[in-house]
Amino acid sequence: MNGTLNKVLLIGHLGDEVKMHYFDGGNCIGRFPLATNEVYINKTTGEKITSTEWHNIVVRNKAAEICEKYLSKGDKIYIEGRIKSRQWQAEDGSTKYTTEIQVTEFTFLSTKKETESSNKQNFKSDSSESSKNTNFDASKGMSENDDLPF
Repeated sequence: MNGTLNKVLLIGHLGDEVKMHYFDGGNCIGRFPLATNEVYINKTTGEKITSTEWHNIVVRNKAAEICEKYLSKGDKIYIEGRIKSRQWQAEDGSTKYTTEIQVTEFTFLSTKKETESSNKQNFKSDSSESSKNTNFDASKGMSENDDLPF
């Protein structure tokens, strides 16, 4: 294989609300932690062990605004993206490092707002499909099979 690939696929639960940051020129980014779990049985003790891995998720512009509007802590989401490491200088002069997942596509799998308003149909458009099937391609905007009203 001649090329390289930097692709991440995650299904997990939001660990906090989406935190938005706005910039001059109208651009914005949203950040939130995503938890993925691995469950296994310890062969020696027979104990069920859950191991949680936390991921720093970054969404940009329209995708960030959609996530902020519809997602809450605990919601389940499918994410496609790429790994990006970066560094910066802290106020104390030390160099800090972080690894983030920059989202290129996502799909809401379950949202608290959807559950709370299941009778109100806020997440439905003219079609009969609910928003949990909403796909978003961050590089192109909403996909053809979206059902958000904007």
